[in-house]
Amino acid sequence: MAWRGPADESETGMIAAHADWSMAPGKRWMALAERRGAIWHAQAPRLVGDTAQLLPGLLADGRPVALGLDLPLGVPRDWAAGRAEVDFPQFLAGLVARPEFFRVAATLAEVSAAQPFYPARGIKGMTRASHAAALGLAGPAGLSRLCDRATALRPAGAPVFWTLGANQSGKAAIAAWRDWIAPALAAGAPVSFWPFAGPLHGLLAPGRVALAEVYPAEALRQLGLKLAGSKRMQTPRRALAPALRAAMERLRVEPSAALAAELENGFGADAAGEDRLDCVLGLLALVAVLDGARPDHIPDDPWIRRWEGWVLGQTDLPYGMSG
Repeated sequence: MAWRGPADESETGMIAAHADWSMAPGKRWMALAERRGAIWHAQAPRLVGDTAQLLPGLLADGRPVALGLDLPLGVPRDWAAGRAEVDFPQFLAGLVARPEFFRVAATLAEVSAAQPFYPARGIKGMTRASHAAALGLAGPAGLSRLCDRATALRPAGAPVFWTLGANQSGKAAIAAWRDWIAPALAAGAPVSFWPFAGPLHGLLAPGRVALAEVYPAEALRQLGLKLAGSKRMQTPRRALAPALRAAMERLRVEPSAALAAELENGFGADAAGEDRLDCVLGLLALVAVLDGARPDHIPDDPWIRRWEGWVLGQTDLPYGMSG
């Protein structure tokens, strides 16, 4: 798809940012870009810092803000079925009054709909099937949202409520929902959630933040990039620099001198280098949708639009899903 440009003049001064989230504050990095006319001016990744100041800082100038997050924004439909809330954002806002929801169960006996996160630590013989059964679900597939499931082009992601191992997102969900997003909603923060509130451009307004789920691994594929090795290693990250620069040129993203240096250096030799890469990948994927290089695709499924959510820019459907 050809570059579309701003939907209207109010978007020309907007901010796009992507935060790579973690339980550990030292692994929460954010990349930010400001659109001036047709060009995005991107800064080097920086630590998110005090989460209470994240939204006020992004909104300091009163401009529209699109913020991508590498964490689940939604819950599986089989778990949500029968809940009294209208949708996921309403459910999330109510969690500020239910801190017990975030207590990770140490045993299956502690798992319930009111305490779904599991396990607190590795236990011999534990399975996702037993986790699903403890939640009253028909099988382990019920733990996953459709956007978490495998497609023809990528493997499955981890279920929202699973908290163990390298391939899990439950801890990031807890850290963001409990410590930042739910309190911000309770305080009346000017936040809208994609896709629950509608297409992305319809959520962009001065003095408001549009939140969208963006996966760096999916972003890498959407951008047509491929790492020659593990993203945890500096050498493959450094080798990706020419392709990353080319992607930025295609998207009319102009890196600052500091960001250009980060690209050439493979985002550094420390353990947070992969996090800095991820937040830049997420930022570019967000810009691609904002400028029409990727479609703002939302499957026509009421559960996705009310409870499960979707990954921004993802057009590939899970196995067995059509439409």
